Amino acid sequence: MVKSTVRFSETVMDRVEELVSGDQFSSKSEFQRFAVEYVLSEIDDYEPEMLDFEDVRDEVFPDHALGREEPEGEGDGEFYQVAARVRQFALRGEVDTARELIDTQYPATDPRAMVLDDIIETYRHGE
Repeated sequence: MVKSTVRFSETVMDRVEELVSGDQFSSKSEFQRFAVEYVLSEIDDYEPEMLDFEDVRDEVFPDHALGREEPEGEGDGEFYQVAARVRQFALRGEVDTARELIDTQYPATDPRAMVLDDIIETYRHGE
């Protein structure tokens, strides 16, 4: 496995710790692995590698287990558009604008927000 360091706001980590203490996840690392794998599986042709991914997904998102579709307007296309704008702002050095866009589109605990924050960090550090 590859190790990656990610910084989260205190609010996000407080929510993650609630989920870990609530027995949905065994550790913060498990939550973070799940969040990344879940977002990748939703936006790309990606097959999650996490052990018991589908069981965890169905426990965290019971509607998914029932076969319910996403509400209108919350499909992949919207996420791609937001991701493209976040990337564009980050490339231009408009980090505050990029973060503001993320905050208006997704709650801080949404895995998509975490992935978009990673996009900003990637371009801030020139990787």
